[in-house]
Amino acid sequence: MKTTDVLKYAGALIALALCSACGSSVVAPSSAAFNATYVGRTLFVNGRPVTAARLPNPLSRYSPILPDGHAKQPYEYIINDYGTYAGIFDYPKSDKEIGQINDVGGQGCTNVLYGYGKKFFWIVAGANQITEYKVLKTVVRSLSVSTGSPSSCAMDASGDLAVGILYGSGGGDIVIFKNARGSGTVISTPLVKEYFCGYDTNGNLFFDGFNDGYNFELVELPKGSTKPEAITTSNTVEFPGSVQWDGKYMAVTDQIANAIYRYTIKGTKATLKGTVALSGSSDCAQNWIATGLVFCADAGNEDGEVFNYPAGGSPVADFSGSFDLPLGTVAAEK
Repeated sequence: MKTTDVLKYAGALIALALCSACGSSVVAPSSAAFNATYVGRTLFVNGRPVTAARLPNPLSRYSPILPDGHAKQPYEYIINDYGTYAGIFDYPKSDKEIGQINDVGGQGCTNVLYGYGKKFFWIVAGANQITEYKVLKTVVRSLSVSTGSPSSCAMDASGDLAVGILYGSGGGDIVIFKNARGSGTVISTPLVKEYFCGYDTNGNLFFDGFNDGYNFELVELPKGSTKPEAITTSNTVEFPGSVQWDGKYMAVTDQIANAIYRYTIKGTKATLKGTVALSGSSDCAQNWIATGLVFCADAGNEDGEVFNYPAGGSPVADFSGSFDLPLGTVAAEK
């Protein structure tokens, strides 16, 4: 890899893997050395591979899984580096930041497969936790993840919450919280690092990351199963990116190609049906597909971008505000 490539991707990739200090005050010893090496396209920093309140009836909030048109009071969140903050936006009313949620960072998810979430959303925040918020930014409750540092989250129609583990003792694992409560059920996967996850309309969970050979791999956890299955894609994905149902296809982002691949999946084979080019983006770490739009947390450009979906092309809007290595994004209505 050329030196320019290293500079382009190192920031976002380091942040996605070094989240063990999320939400805590961890200071490295003064004698600690910085050692960065590459194995293929994977950057290793000091030996670590990197990237780029209780409710009486939780099910009632999560039943509307498909969007019903444009949200009446839409809000978008651009989530920055672990342990920093998330910027709040109200596009299309404005493209300017209108507020922040402090002491969070990483990725987000909400209670719909795509579109605008219904009043609630989650942010992976802290070394071992994920927190639920009510729009705009009221804390509801937090769940603990004991097996390692969380990297991603997704919800299905019944309100179950899936959280992926980037690294730690459970690197590559998926933790399923039934009804988004309790201590969670840990499921081992073929991955050693899990990056992004999303459910399809049938309740199957798809997630991506690196396998033990540090090659990209897409994995499915079929609904009701505890045995993940590796999925072969018909094209090459260079670096793990967002995994999200878009209403018709399973959409997987390639952070290096700056593109979203739309797949049909049958058995253990994912067949490419279309590509959404995110022209002008630098490193969309996480995307969120809304209604005719996709929001991008662009760690390379240090901003948030809005693209037409599935048309792609150049951004139709660029968010303006305070950014600190944007890694995640999610959208919800009040």
